[in-house]
Amino acid sequence: MRFIYHQPVPNFYNIDNPRNPDNHISDELLDEFRDIAIASQFAGISYSKLSEEFKREWNIDWDNIIILKYFMSDDILRMEPSKEKCILEDAEFQEFGQKTFALADILRENGFRADLLNPLDDRVSLRAIAMQSNDAIITGSNMCMFKEGLNLGLFMIETSIENLPFKSENEMLWVKDYCSTCGVCIDRCPENAFDVDGKFIRKACTAHREGCSQCILFCPFYKRGYDKVKKRYERMVKK
Repeated sequence: MRFIYHQPVPNFYNIDNPRNPDNHISDELLDEFRDIAIASQFAGISYSKLSEEFKREWNIDWDNIIILKYFMSDDILRMEPSKEKCILEDAEFQEFGQKTFALADILRENGFRADLLNPLDDRVSLRAIAMQSNDAIITGSNMCMFKEGLNLGLFMIETSIENLPFKSENEMLWVKDYCSTCGVCIDRCPENAFDVDGKFIRKACTAHREGCSQCILFCPFYKRGYDKVKKRYERMVKK
């Protein structure tokens, strides 16, 4: 049986985009925006500056992205795949979607263009945008992971702000090497969604159809956290 994972988030804007949007935000206002996001229970914020090559590849003409990350509920993740689980995941998704609209309104109110990227629109990959932030990595289980955690949902705002604190280097590239030595997601996958070489088979995965979370639950990054796994990796490579 197949279940619908997420429903579209309704439009909750209360403020229109400015006609002549500003492109420079003060440190004070950006700090205030970040504090409001954290108070709204987002786990953290990252920023992507999309390259010209990326924009051509995806046929888009915007480039400044604010990434809002929220923790997916542990209690929901631990549930067995079911219609009920998918409904609860979607309710969580809708809640943070509404909060993202409210954050976009704050930017609009302060003179910036701010538009929510549709997380269900396949015309552009949010995972690919996340990788442009130099603040994320794709794990061996094909999950997009930030330092805050593996169990993250994402919402993104495209904005006119050009002076966001973009990162130029990715400090998480070591994760690929670590994943190649681990393989617990492959061993524990109930759907055998990996081929003999350990490559992910998207069609076999039921995470976005039935709510399977096994690769997250067994992953060391979920069980121990990024910093502890990194320390373990550093000890391993020194041997």
